[in-house]
Amino acid sequence: MEKVVSPDSRWSWVEVNLAALRRNTQAFRRMLSRDVQMMCVVKADAYGHGAVPCAKTMHAAGANQFAVATVREGVALREAGIEWPILILSEPPVDCVDTLVEYDLMPAVYTADFALALGEAAASANRVARYHLAIDTGMTRIGVSREDVIELRRTIDFHRGLECAGTFTHFATADVLDDWDFALQLNRFREAVEALRGAGLDTGLVHCDNTPGTVMHPECHFDMCRVGIGLYGLHPADITRPRIELEPVMSVRGRVVRVVYPNVGDGVGYGLTWRVPKKNIQVATVPIGYADGLARELSNQMDVLVDGTRCRQVGNICMDQFMFAVDVNSARAYRPSRPVEYGDVVTILGADSDERISAEEMAGLRNTINYEVVCDFGMRLEKIYT
Repeated sequence: MEKVVSPDSRWSWVEVNLAALRRNTQAFRRMLSRDVQMMCVVKADAYGHGAVPCAKTMHAAGANQFAVATVREGVALREAGIEWPILILSEPPVDCVDTLVEYDLMPAVYTADFALALGEAAASANRVARYHLAIDTGMTRIGVSREDVIELRRTIDFHRGLECAGTFTHFATADVLDDWDFALQLNRFREAVEALRGAGLDTGLVHCDNTPGTVMHPECHFDMCRVGIGLYGLHPADITRPRIELEPVMSVRGRVVRVVYPNVGDGVGYGLTWRVPKKNIQVATVPIGYADGLARELSNQMDVLVDGTRCRQVGNICMDQFMFAVDVNSARAYRPSRPVEYGDVVTILGADSDERISAEEMAGLRNTINYEVVCDFGMRLEKIYT
């Protein structure tokens, strides 16, 4: 492994490869026609990668707009100097309408009461609040029913403080090929958009494709695509892998803070769920735990990389630390070329020489998805941008 820079305060960190992020963004940009905008999703601190540096990199690589999940996330982007349009992907509490107006954040709208309160706040500030109309086409999560879109718009459109900047829906099964439910949602969305336009109502930018939709369904790119997990080099499903080449952006690493040769039979960690089976076994400690996103359910199940070699994690993962074992005398795998030493770099997620531990591998052990894996690691670990 090349020389690694680590934080001074704690020997555990997330590495974010901004060059890979730029290339991924450009790869998605190339999939879109010149007249189709790209909205990059940077919610949850850019899926754990750091929203502000990622947004700046994405914009330089072709992003037009950004999307977040909460008002606080939008405010943080504005206060960091992000000036481009920002969509809140759901309708927030009505109490925050003044903040939305102050920071020029576009909320999703699907209730009249919220929309009118937003309009009043904007008019009081002599401004116009832009919003995106969210339509529920079958995912049953957020949005106005497609049967009620005309009534909602006619109820709120009189207000001088409101402007519809977009109309969107979200697919539940865009990652399933030839899926009936996807086709049904798309048809419902098309009908709703046509009904709005037929009623003389401005739809703003029409968008529905998420990451798998952008890759698999160019027929519904419409005016804009919302790209999320793929930007960070992670595929939303195996079906997208042959269609676009992506590079993982996140790696998670730590350094060994203690290494010992325990006695045969000694236990490791809370509950002593692993015991030393023979002589010449090293047990090393790394300062990353479940409070850092390394799920406790991975205990005694996962590998880490040391000098390009897999080593088995042992004992229950603690809140702030975990342990792994090295069989010094073994001629088989799971043994680095030399004994482990204090300060050695350990890769929890990412590549070391020819070996890689992917978010998909870790997700499989946790019975979850790669999205959750990277989001969890972004909670507490310091980020280093390369």
